Formats: sequence, C-alpha cells, structure tokens
Amino acid sequence: MKDKKIPVLLLTAGGVTGVLAVLLTVFGNPANMGVCVACFIRDTAGALGLHGAATVQYIRPEIPGFIIGAFILSLARGEFKPSGGSSPLPRFFISMFVIIGALVFLGCPLRMVLRLAGGDLNALVGLVGFIAGIALGTVMLKQGFSLGRAHEQAGASGFVMPALAAALLVFLLVRPGFIRFSESGPGSMHAPGLLALAAGLVIGGLAQTSRMCMAGGFRDMILIKNPSMLLVYGAVFAAALIGNLLTGKAHIGFEGQPIAHTDFVWNFLGMALAGYGSTLLGGCPLRQSIMAGEGNADGAICVLGLLVGAAISHNFGLAASPTGVPLNGQIAVVIGFVALTCIALLTIGQKKVVKV
Repeated sequence: MKDKKIPVLLLTAGGVTGVLAVLLTVFGNPANMGVCVACFIRDTAGALGLHGAATVQYIRPEIPGFIIGAFILSLARGEFKPSGGSSPLPRFFISMFVIIGALVFLGCPLRMVLRLAGGDLNALVGLVGFIAGIALGTVMLKQGFSLGRAHEQAGASGFVMPALAAALLVFLLVRPGFIRFSESGPGSMHAPGLLALAAGLVIGGLAQTSRMCMAGGFRDMILIKNPSMLLVYGAVFAAALIGNLLTGKAHIGFEGQPIAHTDFVWNFLGMALAGYGSTLLGGCPLRQSIMAGEGNADGAICVLGLLVGAAISHNFGLAASPTGVPLNGQIAVVIGFVALTCIALLTIGQKKVVKV
C-alpha cells in the first residue's frame, strides 16, 4: 500500500463506521450506541447467562459480524495467520479490567466518540481520561513493557473464534431456551438482526483493512508523533455528528444524555483504566475482536477476558448506570489501576533480570 492511499482508507473506514452507527440507532439500537464493543459484549454475556442483569441481555449480531468480517477480509487478503501464545493470562486479566473501566464510563472508546458526536459532553471528560490512561501506558512501554510476540500456531487455532462467532449467530436465529433476551431496557433495543449483522461485517472488514484502533492512534501520537490513525476517529465523529444533526438525535449538554452519567471523576477514571489497559494489550476492544478474526489467539483471549469482565461487572455490581457509579465499581477501578501497574512493573522487572 502506498502511503498516499493511507489517509483515504482511514477516512473512508471512519466515515462509513460513523454513518452505520447512526443508521443502527435510527433502526433500533439505543441512542448514542450505534456501535459499542463493550456494551455489545456485556449484552451478549447476559444472553449467554453469564450475568443476571435482565435489562442487558441480547446477542448483538454486530460482535460476530466484526469477527467474521475480519476473518473473511483477512482470508481474501492473505493475512489470516493462526498465531498466539504471548502471555495469555496477563492478557486475559488486563482485558477484564479494560471492560470494567469501560462499563464504569458506560462505553468503549468507539462509543465515547459516538456519544460526543451526539452532543454528550460527559464523553469529553472520558476522552481526557482515555488519553491520560494511554499516556500512563506509554510510560510503561518506554520502560520496556511488552507482553511478547505471537508465534505461529496450528491452523485450527485460528478458526476457533470465527466458529464461536458463527455459533452466536445460530443461537440468535434459533433462540434455544438457555439464551436470555431482555424484555425492557437497553437489551431490548436493537436494530433488525440482518441490518446489525451487515453493519458488523462491513465495519469488521474496514477495521481489518485499516487497522483502526483509537488506543493505538493516541499511543502512536505520543510515542512517534504519528497522528494518522486518529484520522479514522475524526471521520467517525464527523460522519456521526452530521448524521445525528440530520436525524435530530444531537443534544448538547451533560444532563439527560442517553445511557450516561454525569459523575466526572469516574467518567475520567473509567476511561483512563480502559486506555491504560488497551495500551498494555496493544489495542482497544474493537482491535482485539478484529485480531481474533484474523486468527490471532492473543486477540481471542482478550475477547474472552472482555466477556468475563462484563459478566463480573454486573454480577458484582460494578457497572455504572445513568444514576451514577456504585461504590463497588469505584473500588474495582482503583484495584484495576493497581493490578495493571503490578503486571506492568513485574513484567519489566523480569525482562531486566533476564537481560542481566
């Protein structure tokens, strides 16, 4: 790929993602939640019975769409490469804290941009926290932190996550008795299944081609002064803002925003934890799902960590609600910062000992 084509690809990927996000809300997804990896994984965890919060249980077709879309494009581009084995347990636990932080904020990095495009100024507080968390993560990277490189694995390992994604679609279609579906609340609000799946496939393909990752964009900006990846999210914001204005869904302010709270401290800290963990992992929740579709078992481990973290968030009362952040959630965020820092420092220390 020639360098001059990169901005066009990034702008296209972001613009299409922003438009699809608005369309999904027009056709039934919750407001300012056209696309939210954290929220969708939370809903899917509930549908699978991993948590009992009755208002957030639904198999979101967008998640399988992301994985299968990336799978199809990586195969077509000759980039499907089964690999993995790089620090699986640390990845799993870091991923759990990433989604715990995101659910305290009430959204992943992508939803943060979409909330801002809808006029939710609480997302601006989250954005500042997200950048602060990434800055903290880059400090660890500069000190030598790394979870290691993925290694080539048996071909079958790369097909596990796409197969699980396909199984989720079958569950959504057949609706067996053990799958739960919300009758009220955000989980009951969704676009038609085929539209949601199509949007997920398109976004998954675009994300695979463009490597879009908001955490990676700010990390590169801080480390190597390269802002190119941020073009994607600038385009997401612009497209979603125009779409919201045209559909009358833009409402500027802090109060009364859909599925959001106004607790500035925990909006900041929740997204700071998500940014910190995403930097240590090498990618945000969307990027991890795309990597899983490309055959990367490390990405798959992260997706599973996100799924378990979402279940823990609701089983133990950690997740925020429009009324605010519960004490358990506040404690979990603090524990998350301590846990991630311990993982980072122990990893750095071990590498230094090995070098000696």
